[in-house]
Amino acid sequence: MGYSKTMTAHISSPPARQAIWRHLPPAFRILLAMTLAALGFSPAGIAVRAGEAPALVACASSMRFAMEELASAFRASSGGEMRIAYGSSGNFARQIMQGAPFELFVAADSIYAGRIAEAGLALDAGKAYAQGRLALFVPKGSPLKPDASLSDLGKAIADGRLKRFAIASPEHAPYGQAAREALESAGLWDKIGPYLVLGENVAQAAQFASAGSAQGGIIAYSLALAPDMARRGNFVLLPGGSHRPLRHLAVLTRRAGATARAFYDFLTTEPARAIMARHGFGSPQGAD
Repeated sequence: MGYSKTMTAHISSPPARQAIWRHLPPAFRILLAMTLAALGFSPAGIAVRAGEAPALVACASSMRFAMEELASAFRASSGGEMRIAYGSSGNFARQIMQGAPFELFVAADSIYAGRIAEAGLALDAGKAYAQGRLALFVPKGSPLKPDASLSDLGKAIADGRLKRFAIASPEHAPYGQAAREALESAGLWDKIGPYLVLGENVAQAAQFASAGSAQGGIIAYSLALAPDMARRGNFVLLPGGSHRPLRHLAVLTRRAGATARAFYDFLTTEPARAIMARHGFGSPQGAD
């Protein structure tokens, strides 16, 4: 098989217990579906057949904490189960084009998701579901300052304080590409090269930045907000104008079953957007 064997290294599996929804009387299911629809849940999000196999979802690592909450809310409303693999959008796009059996691709940009559609492997052109932000994270004890202008980072390069700095790989991670653009905007890209530690994805870059492997890093705002990161250091949001918008797009592949299609619709409901907002994501309208 052509795709990487590490594809499922970070898979979140559904709980073993059966959702309560599946055991409710049919009349009560209809009433509950109508109530949830009134609250903003898509009716398609309720149309999951009992016994449907868990949908296999490829998800950008920047979405990890938001996705866990989204999956839980979707399970509670529909009974739908998913197995979620986390990684870089570029690697997932390559794996899908090589035959990986993902049903839904929740990407961290529009480029990689768009490639799936252009290759004829998607059911439609995809949906913008959120917009991401960048943050400069500085671990406790670091000589760096959490400075949105990145001016102290430039000084740290010049005076020798900086030894290692983490970002996701710009080659296949949208947040790595955006980090490069932010460093270019600050006039630092040509200077910081010898100090860079590249993560396979932005979650790994966050790990490097927070666990002592680097003195700081540019990571996803959604990851910087995680409680564990707050205990390890401080962060500051970077200006949105320092890089191209991180327009997040989701796309259904031609393998998509009922559960994947239902969750795809659920992603753009108000309840889903409220969850993503709590995790630092902007509205998809801001990404257009």
